[in-house]
Amino acid sequence: MSLFKLGRAFGVRSGLASSSLSSYYSFGSRRSVGTNIVDDLTERGFVANITSPKLKEATMKPISVYLGVDPTAKSLHAGNLLALLGLLHFHIKGHQVFALVGGFTGSIGDPSGRSSERQALSPATLALNVEAITFQINTFLERGQRYATKYSSDYGTGKAGELKSPKVVNNMDWSQEITLLDFLRTVGKEVKVQHMLNRDSVKNRLSSEAGISFTEFTYQLLQAQDFLHLHKTHQVTLQLGGSDQWGNITAGIDLIHRSYSAESREGHSKSTHTPAEIEEKEGLAVRKDKAWGLTIPLLTTSSGEKFGKSVGNPVWLDDGLTSVFDFYQFFLRVQDADVERYLKLFTLLPLKQIENIMTDHNNKPETRSAQRILASEVTELVHGQRGLSKAQTQTKIIYGSDLPTLTTSDVLEAFTDDPRLKFISREDLDTKISVLIAKEGMVPSRRAANTMITSGGFTLNGQKVTDPQSTLSSVCLIDKQLVVLKLGKAGNFVVCVKDE
Repeated sequence: MSLFKLGRAFGVRSGLASSSLSSYYSFGSRRSVGTNIVDDLTERGFVANITSPKLKEATMKPISVYLGVDPTAKSLHAGNLLALLGLLHFHIKGHQVFALVGGFTGSIGDPSGRSSERQALSPATLALNVEAITFQINTFLERGQRYATKYSSDYGTGKAGELKSPKVVNNMDWSQEITLLDFLRTVGKEVKVQHMLNRDSVKNRLSSEAGISFTEFTYQLLQAQDFLHLHKTHQVTLQLGGSDQWGNITAGIDLIHRSYSAESREGHSKSTHTPAEIEEKEGLAVRKDKAWGLTIPLLTTSSGEKFGKSVGNPVWLDDGLTSVFDFYQFFLRVQDADVERYLKLFTLLPLKQIENIMTDHNNKPETRSAQRILASEVTELVHGQRGLSKAQTQTKIIYGSDLPTLTTSDVLEAFTDDPRLKFISREDLDTKISVLIAKEGMVPSRRAANTMITSGGFTLNGQKVTDPQSTLSSVCLIDKQLVVLKLGKAGNFVVCVKDE
């Protein structure tokens, strides 16, 4: 029985249907992916470090790339978005991409960047997280692929290549049956303890009061084993990760190189051929040098705060945890000092277009035009065109901007099942406003309604109303059916007049 077995395997392997992006990148031929993606990513600010300059040459042809995420929650958050975008860039450039959901490693937790050990998740919770994040990554890559077609003409011309279907895998599938003896004889035998102790994630914890458990100490070996497995079974040669993953990534590269050397030694002991001849015969001499890492900066705001949180809370990619409105607003509130950098990182806008956007923005910064574009682009990328439309419609209503441009269909979709949307009949238009808003539960009582209106805390379609005897019949309905009410601290409501 496996020492590492945690119960049933609960990963889901899935992938997107293959499709093509007409002229999105200059593929040229099946042997080339056009312009160098490492240079492209560096220019956009994606690259913190690479393990070898040979990576640039290697990526001129399609390679297989992977990014790993541990399912410590049921959704990824804005802090994960940069790495996902890195993977998306490789996908739309014609490379084969893998997203690894750590159903196995997630049961331990990565000590990188942490001052204490993670709270262990139950197998049931971990299973739910794996399923949710697998779906989320597939959805992100699918929407990202569609989003990329907006800028197809700005990324070169030439014969478009067929995009390789992204694959989402779970390391529980190949790790759960490994015995301790197998692990020690394969992975453990090839790794030097002094190298493990020199990893920053280990050194930082060893010098802390909390220390580090043996479980967390071995995490880097488990991640290294993932890289080795994907390298041998899917020819994955590049691992992406945040800059805090440098030690784990290089551990995987070292393990790959040592694994091939071990195979070569074993082959040599059973053969009269030289090690070089054996490596050539088995293809090891070619493959053992093909393992690289690329790290992405850990993003902070201009004020030094960690990116991805709003008022101390994570900004989730799941709209059930962070609404599309709040997600949109998070990027709309970005500081001027950060907006150009974020446009390069979080959108696929061509760099020349970003320069023009910033020129217009700097001429009139009070309009926050760059932030509006950023919020729109990222929301469309993550939540799709319908999600963006919903966020923009809610923004107009809640902040009372561009109200005349509202349409009934957009409002009904944006406020589906939202208690702030109220329906009335045509006859209700002649009802006193104070009576109507009390009847619909927008205020506690008619007296409270009268007080709020007479004190100047009430507006109709952006216009202040101070007479409680007023009716909606005197108001010009937006799109012949809508009225937007602002009721002091109670917030905004939308009234839709039902057609009989």
